[in-house]
Amino acid sequence: MTRTICLLVALPLLAAPPARFAEHTIATGLTGGYQVVVADLNHDGRPDVIALASGLPELVWYENPTWERHVIAGNQAHMINCAVVGADSEGIPEIVLATEFSMQPKQSAGVVSVLRHNGDPRNLWTATEIDRIPASHRLRTADIDGSGKLVVIDAALAAADAEPPDFRGNAPLVFYRLGEWKRQLIAPQNSGLVHGIYIIDWDGDGRDEILTAGFEGIHLFKLGKDGKWTRTEIAKGDPSPWPKSGSSDVAVGKLGKERFLAAIEPWHGNQVAVYRRSGADWQRVVIDSSLVDGHTIQTADLNADGNDEVIAGYRGQGHSVNVYYAEDAAGTRWSKHVLDQGGMGAAACAVADLNGDGRPDIACIGTAGANLKWYENLGR
Repeated sequence: MTRTICLLVALPLLAAPPARFAEHTIATGLTGGYQVVVADLNHDGRPDVIALASGLPELVWYENPTWERHVIAGNQAHMINCAVVGADSEGIPEIVLATEFSMQPKQSAGVVSVLRHNGDPRNLWTATEIDRIPASHRLRTADIDGSGKLVVIDAALAAADAEPPDFRGNAPLVFYRLGEWKRQLIAPQNSGLVHGIYIIDWDGDGRDEILTAGFEGIHLFKLGKDGKWTRTEIAKGDPSPWPKSGSSDVAVGKLGKERFLAAIEPWHGNQVAVYRRSGADWQRVVIDSSLVDGHTIQTADLNADGNDEVIAGYRGQGHSVNVYYAEDAAGTRWSKHVLDQGGMGAAACAVADLNGDGRPDIACIGTAGANLKWYENLGR
């Protein structure tokens, strides 16, 4: 059961000052900017940035530190997500890409392809189709069985025959083992639209679990040692009636040793919600309700005080990226700091140390501005 609380309780303040950031533009002209992925694509020890723009036919990456642009693949229609996985003998990974996406599942081919380099990752890669799932939407990697071998999770937006705005039906959730690339079903499944997924070793057993965020709220999928999947409700999300119910995106952070969940709610919603465990329940606190078309949420310890902050971006009017700092140990009070006011309609953000100084930086791609930026963490 999920309880929503709105009371502010006087608790000890967390005194560490916020982090400072310097803004850097990597690229513009990224029509339909949708996803940013950080990975070392040329095996030089520096994290590069992949920019996926749904309105362009080319998947591109930018080489750290000069941010020189390289095309991975062209002639790709309606790209929606990619995941970087594995590495060959040269240390270059493969990329799994979902294309031909549509908000109308019946009109979405949902092509899933594997991209492999041809000797030099700066040149065009080869795309090989491995599957088609209508409305394939989110791709992530996970070690679901503790073997150390990653699989690729593919979460569809909704059922193949679902109709907006209700999107009734079961949303496919599947995975692929590297090299085999054969679809394997994860069941039971969620009902209605599923927008976000997050990979985490939830119970510390060395096996990754999957958190999903959708109309039914936040759920945890776990592969048991018997080879069967279980689905557990964590929180119901926004209590409004379907299809304004549930969650849109979810991330997990820590305040000290205690875990919290951060979510955009409802789907493409206006709220940033934080969940803290209280007995068997998760208490819900809405820390901001001013977003317009909220679309990305991350957590990271940006100011090195042992507590994670919440990073949230939205694409609608006034588009911005905000950072929220906990003001008390219980996570009931948070202060908002604007990272980029009006200059980044963030569809997605990623957190990584991009310049090797030991501090987590933030990279975001924007829909409204069709741009890609990184925000250099200068410390407190």
